[in-house]
Amino acid sequence: MNRVTSQLLDAIRHESVDRKIAPSLERRRLRAYMLLMLIDGALLNLSFALAALIWEGRWWETNAMVAAQAMLPVYFTIALYNGTYGIGALNDWLLGVRKALTALVITAALVNFLAFYTKSNEDFSRAAVTLGMLFTAVLLVALRRVMAMVIARRWGGRVSNHLVIDDGGPSFAYAGAETISAREFSLDPASHDPFMLDRLGKLLRNQDHVVVSCPQERRGEWAFLLKCAGVYGEIVSEPAHSLGAVGVHRYDDIGRTTLVVSTGPLALRARILKRGFDLVVASAALVLLSPLLLLVALLIKLEDGGPVLFVQRRLGRGNQFFEMYKFRSMRPEKLDPNGERSTARDDDRITRIGAFIRRTSIDELPQILNVLKGEMSIVGPRPHALGSRANNKYFWDIDRKYWQRRCLKPGLTGLAQVRGHRGATEQEKDLTDRLQSDLEYISGWSLRRDIGIMLRTVMVLCHRNAY
Repeated sequence: MNRVTSQLLDAIRHESVDRKIAPSLERRRLRAYMLLMLIDGALLNLSFALAALIWEGRWWETNAMVAAQAMLPVYFTIALYNGTYGIGALNDWLLGVRKALTALVITAALVNFLAFYTKSNEDFSRAAVTLGMLFTAVLLVALRRVMAMVIARRWGGRVSNHLVIDDGGPSFAYAGAETISAREFSLDPASHDPFMLDRLGKLLRNQDHVVVSCPQERRGEWAFLLKCAGVYGEIVSEPAHSLGAVGVHRYDDIGRTTLVVSTGPLALRARILKRGFDLVVASAALVLLSPLLLLVALLIKLEDGGPVLFVQRRLGRGNQFFEMYKFRSMRPEKLDPNGERSTARDDDRITRIGAFIRRTSIDELPQILNVLKGEMSIVGPRPHALGSRANNKYFWDIDRKYWQRRCLKPGLTGLAQVRGHRGATEQEKDLTDRLQSDLEYISGWSLRRDIGIMLRTVMVLCHRNAY
């Protein structure tokens, strides 16, 4: 009876979490940024063409348009770095105006400085350029105001997701934020339960800003979980160095102060680069390797008639569950869904074709589909089975930092793998070596490093520990 009740409560809790998952607003923001950039460029050209018509009497006069084209790339460069195309500028149109005008003024100063030293000032009409700048400024302001009205009407004024988790701390009335109770969803920051972490991961999915209000004794645990989740997180607290705070945020309207304890490992530009790299490489690999994939699938099917793929639940980004694909290498009746037993040499569960594809890492290739679905990356910390152990201990019991490796998407390969840390985890050192490499990769991510790891992976596809 207790077991049935427990399963029923888990099902109800899971359904409640699904209803609370926030919609993703990142694509909406990206479309808004691209639209703003496109219209800004058009308005700058239009302004200078209009200025030339008024002052010179000629529409689209050559020198005026050369000045506009010289300014455009400089303006976009400065605007991208000063946050003209950022969440803050979309949330507050006046802030967006200040940033856009700042970028425009700096652009004019830099282009004028360059023209002075190249002695090309005399080629341009100062009056026409000044008039073009004024027209541009006016139109930039008008565009931001119109964009704010469109956002208010079409999106309900919402361009980012904010979540407050109430875990028994001081009240925190954050306008525009969704508030949930930690008790209602059985969220215990001190727990190592993967199912609890999956619930928390789903609740934090697509959140741009998370604030936790909790008692003082639980602040350290929540700070650690927010770092592991890879989100921008704050804790309502008095200043406390022990939490590893990276900043302080004051909410003067409600009289509260929070500590910023996590910011996520990658900024928007880095996430776009990494996702673009994943899509390009995974798409090319799927096309180039399709003959091999079909041949392996046929051989697996012919050997014993069982399923071609082995689908296993693993922990992904933010410690959320996802279904990972592999070519089946074990006999159908001896499959190990939770990975309770590590694979050993001469393992009696492995089929003949299974031994070959494991030895050559071909069994991992179906994870290209996970990459295309956005659940995995080409490079990242490898996802482990829930039942994985070292020295008869669960991985998270050996080192709690294990959860922190989940602030990025898991990868087909990773820094640990190219360093030779792969295969069975018989000793605790087998896990800590991998963990150290994974955390090093997360703290020092770059696209160049991803490319390097991918190329080095080719050299270690066949490995003495791959069995």
